[in-house]
Amino acid sequence: MSIVVNIDVMLAKRKMKLTQLSEEVGISLTNLSLLKTGKARGVRFNTLNAICKSLDCQPGDILEYIPDST
Repeated sequence: MSIVVNIDVMLAKRKMKLTQLSEEVGISLTNLSLLKTGKARGVRFNTLNAICKSLDCQPGDILEYIPDST
């Protein structure tokens, strides 16, 4: 099982760049990139809230659960 982060999909839908999201949310570009690529170990609810507010979306639009195929 894994959690997939779909920030890039929402950025494309909103025609927004990662740098713009970084500025609006107040998160470093490095940390946002780690989250986008799924390499972050976790995300704070206030960070998730800020991302959803900026992208005008729900947490489920950003985070997706993919079960194991076995």
